[in-house]
Amino acid sequence: MSVQLVLISILLVVFLIATVMPVHMGALALVAAFIAGYFIYGTDGDPTYDDAVFGFFPGSLFIVLVGVTYLFAIAKNNGTVDWLVHAAVTASGGRLAAIPWAMFAVTGVLTAIGGVVPAVVAIIAPVGMSFARRYQINPVLMGLFIINGATAGGFSPLSIFGVITNTVVADNGLEGSPLFLWGASIVINILLSIAVFFLFGGRKLLGGGRVDLTDRRDDDFVAASVAGDATEDTGEDIPGGPARGVAIGSTGTAGAAVSGGRVTEARHGEPGHQHSHVEDRADQKALQTTALAVDNAPDPVTTLDRDRTLTLIGLVILVVGSLLPLGLDIGLMAITVGVILSVVAPRGAKGAVGQIAWPTVLLICGIVTYVGLMQDQDVPGWLGDNVAQLGLPLIAALLICYIGAVVSAFASTTGILGALIPLAVPFLQGDNAIGAIGLITALAMSSSIVDSSPFSTSGALVVANATEAERDRTFRNLTVWGFSMVALIPPITWLILIVPGWL
Repeated sequence: MSVQLVLISILLVVFLIATVMPVHMGALALVAAFIAGYFIYGTDGDPTYDDAVFGFFPGSLFIVLVGVTYLFAIAKNNGTVDWLVHAAVTASGGRLAAIPWAMFAVTGVLTAIGGVVPAVVAIIAPVGMSFARRYQINPVLMGLFIINGATAGGFSPLSIFGVITNTVVADNGLEGSPLFLWGASIVINILLSIAVFFLFGGRKLLGGGRVDLTDRRDDDFVAASVAGDATEDTGEDIPGGPARGVAIGSTGTAGAAVSGGRVTEARHGEPGHQHSHVEDRADQKALQTTALAVDNAPDPVTTLDRDRTLTLIGLVILVVGSLLPLGLDIGLMAITVGVILSVVAPRGAKGAVGQIAWPTVLLICGIVTYVGLMQDQDVPGWLGDNVAQLGLPLIAALLICYIGAVVSAFASTTGILGALIPLAVPFLQGDNAIGAIGLITALAMSSSIVDSSPFSTSGALVVANATEAERDRTFRNLTVWGFSMVALIPPITWLILIVPGWL
């Protein structure tokens, strides 16, 4: 068996184990890199082989991930995120039919400025689902709008999906278009949301009047100030948070909270304990988040103070700096803005380092390290030779889009993007090359839109924030929708973006 085939087999085992067992995919990938690098690849007589593993660690990508999530944590701490939620709801004018679109917009903005997609969903899902519950909006409609909005912003040059995709494209010397990728994500998620609106009861909202924004009950979004904090999956209270709380969207669950995308209900042996599909599946995800609504929540954030204004200015500078051709590193810019905010507005920076999306950083860096080893052993070239012998590059492109969709519906989208794009390189080179921008965009869309599956973290968070009476129905509907996306998005994006050869 060739070394290339062994390395591919190990990668498949990593995906399989991380999908069916509660093992972090990034940590598992680093173990795979250690085994392959020291005992399979690094057998050239050097007793250390350190470069066989550490030589592939993505240092610049690490800085980007840490920088943007650090800045996002500061924005969340000082109330800037809460203000954006309030501004989005206010901008809707309180019209009932516009509330889902307001949630779509605010999740898109938050992920576009660097928020990790599952963490942003954890922040906004309790807010949106509480609106849905109070005003009889279908929870599936609201949940899908939140997930689609997060995915729409997720491919901005500042966001995690966009960073990992654009970095892998640049490292492999491929033609890329970060703005086209982001624009395609926005367009397809808006179109999907329009379909969701009419499929899941949105038509009746068109004549549903307005929401009274002066009612304190409509300010549930204040819980976002403590929602989505990255915590260890121990079920403990958020550091510094109130001791008492109940999960938003949960009734009769004995103080259930959402942790790791699952509902933590009564313990074994206690009354009301049940096993949940959502709990069993979402417990295995790479990003731990906590969405908690507190009994003594602070007043809602409705105004801009000095710290929030400075944070918004910093975010604008970061966005402009990343879009202009100045050659400035996004990660270093984000850390710089974060440090400046820490100096001039230290209150919001307290605990921000602990809220960096460390599980996501470990996930991406672990996968990219292992994929770097695979590239060094010319696995893409080996795949390219075999694809060339088949003479079916278009079919191979469709297949890799389906692989991305199926695996991502159960596992990590970021991990899939980091692994499959380098393996798609053979289809983008040679005489019968497929357009790089088209394939990369199709693969990115196929791998991300299926996050609506309840077996993925974002989908599990939506189910977890549904009421107990709605939870099973929400789970079933998201399952049908999620796997419809698995079946439909790869061939649709393949037909539009790859087959015509215009990209």
